[in-house]
Amino acid sequence: MRRLRFTSALVMLMLSILSFAFVPHSRAAETETNTAPLMTISALEREARRRVDARARIPLAPETSDAFKDITRLEPLGSGHVPNYLRALAAVPQAVKPFAHLVPTFIYSGAVAPEVKAAIGLRVAQITGSPYVAAHMQRVLTASARGQALLGKIKADNLAALPQTDQLALSYAETLTRDVNGVSDADFQKLSAVYNDSQTVELTMAVAFFNYFTRLSEALNLPVESWVLDAPGAVNSPGVANTYQPPLARVALISDEEISATSAAATAAKDAAAQRAGLGLGMANSQRAMLRAPALALAWRAYGNAIREHAVTVGRETKLHVSFAVSMANGCRYCTLHQVLGLRRLGVDPAKLVAMKKDDSMLSRRERTAVEFARKLTGEPAAVTDADYEKLRTEFGEQGALEVLLQTCAFNFMNRFTDGLRLPSEDEAIRIYRDTYGSS
Repeated sequence: MRRLRFTSALVMLMLSILSFAFVPHSRAAETETNTAPLMTISALEREARRRVDARARIPLAPETSDAFKDITRLEPLGSGHVPNYLRALAAVPQAVKPFAHLVPTFIYSGAVAPEVKAAIGLRVAQITGSPYVAAHMQRVLTASARGQALLGKIKADNLAALPQTDQLALSYAETLTRDVNGVSDADFQKLSAVYNDSQTVELTMAVAFFNYFTRLSEALNLPVESWVLDAPGAVNSPGVANTYQPPLARVALISDEEISATSAAATAAKDAAAQRAGLGLGMANSQRAMLRAPALALAWRAYGNAIREHAVTVGRETKLHVSFAVSMANGCRYCTLHQVLGLRRLGVDPAKLVAMKKDDSMLSRRERTAVEFARKLTGEPAAVTDADYEKLRTEFGEQGALEVLLQTCAFNFMNRFTDGLRLPSEDEAIRIYRDTYGSS
């Protein structure tokens, strides 16, 4: 207990030291907490029916494509169904299997009940206006008695009738989705009273993932599959969904999986070539935190590696401008410092970085097109239009537009995970930020 208190105090001290130097983008003041009313489940269901015949903004690979052979499936085995989110990702074939594995892993692996995480996905869909994700999460919820009960309470807007643990999880998801810094210390303490550290990390990753997933599906205007609507509860759920038992320990016991994942990550952090290609921080604090939920962390890392290694049409500098813009719009301290570090490592003039905190005047037309799209998708996922995506595609091409989109989604994930958990920035990231912007 003393160690926990000391660690918390140290984190708060580091944050207070840094806060004087981190001033969000002037435009971030316009990006206030999302207070838009929740879409009702009935409204999402109506929109999902309408979206069955929608035209995706990216070509969808045929379900018979070799990219879908031997993938992990949420769909009933033998159905032959491939969800449209995977058909869209087939533009980066190497990313299909990792993402196909990631989705069920985030729902069914870990120590938090799968139904709670599916309900989180549904709540995020209500906030961001995503009928596509809402339809898929309703399908998961109707697959079990507990899920059906949760869904019924959400439909009736009667969350007060849920168990306290479920109420707190959904409240956390809503607050973190609306504002990456919106969860107060008092609210976090309430969550921590019923969820241990590993479970809290898992909940945060679930919220972050569904903020990724809703933006991906809405930016691409993915058609809702008719088989999702016509076969509620038809999912290939692992046995863990039926055997889940809450942990009895008041603290998270380090698991064999966590030991293995941490050892592998520590080894990878010593790879000189990998460090040169990245930020050079060794094992970043974001990764250290994620490893409290090792199955989810490994799935996210495998997918991210596939994107980084094979989605390379758009240059790294442009992608860092995108993630800088997203992080500033969301007011994420941790990720903003990382993007500044990455841009400085690439040799970007500090004067350009200073200007970028004020406006886009020093960005190229290409960079400006990317960051303007990223900001809109970050702030209003359901408001992205065909014209918005066409402008991005005209500048970057089909493949490049998708890469800008994926970078935007990734940092809507990372912003919520890192600042949502108030992770301390690494010394080198702080040093470079101060060197760039000064200490005033």
